[in-house]
Amino acid sequence: MIDVTVRDEVAVITLRRPDKLNALTAGMRRQLAAAVRSHGDGKAARGIVVTGTGRAFSAGEDINEAAGQSLLDEVELFHDLTRAVLETQVPVVGAVNGLAVGGAAEWTLCFDSRIGTPSAEYFLPENHIGLSVSNASSHLLRRLVGGRALRLVLDSARLSAAEAQSAGLLDEIVEPDTLVATAIGLVHRWTLPGTATAVHLRLLRPSLEEVERAFAAETEAARQVEETGIAQAGMERFINRRTA
Repeated sequence: MIDVTVRDEVAVITLRRPDKLNALTAGMRRQLAAAVRSHGDGKAARGIVVTGTGRAFSAGEDINEAAGQSLLDEVELFHDLTRAVLETQVPVVGAVNGLAVGGAAEWTLCFDSRIGTPSAEYFLPENHIGLSVSNASSHLLRRLVGGRALRLVLDSARLSAAEAQSAGLLDEIVEPDTLVATAIGLVHRWTLPGTATAVHLRLLRPSLEEVERAFAAETEAARQVEETGIAQAGMERFINRRTA
């Protein structure tokens, strides 16, 4: 359900589950983390681009699969996606082709750049479902949007591409037929011979120490919403609404 191809010396990781809006199963999250790590040392690719197929980048966690599973295990799989990106030695660019929801939207917050199309959207529904945020977004979201972070989460905000760019979630908006090429071009520009990009990635990315602290706090939050039953009830409501 994911494809990895090296195009013009850049690894392009593509989510291919369009019939489910590229919702991320546990297996897909493991595959994504492995793909990022296998191309993140700079030996086989100058950088990584992540994109989706169809009308969504990704609908986030596959709620149908996750219902009844350990929420802590689900959250850790998302945390490891973020960890994998921040451990790379090459630029990682999101080519956000459409709707980005929940954990998938949060995953992009650790990318070095996010480029979208006019149909891209960011949707953070966790609060109204009864879930807690993950991917170190409790730290990374504030880095990008500042004081707006709390309201975006509490409102379960859904932002258009223009709104996401204004907020700082998208860096650029391009037409769909140039999206991946633009992302690849950015990697090329950042990795020209003689550039000190690897050094600056280490200097300017959020530190792994800060991110690990956020992971720990988010895991505890997930434990709380699981133990109180809020999370399971919310997922059941979500599934029932979709079924209806």
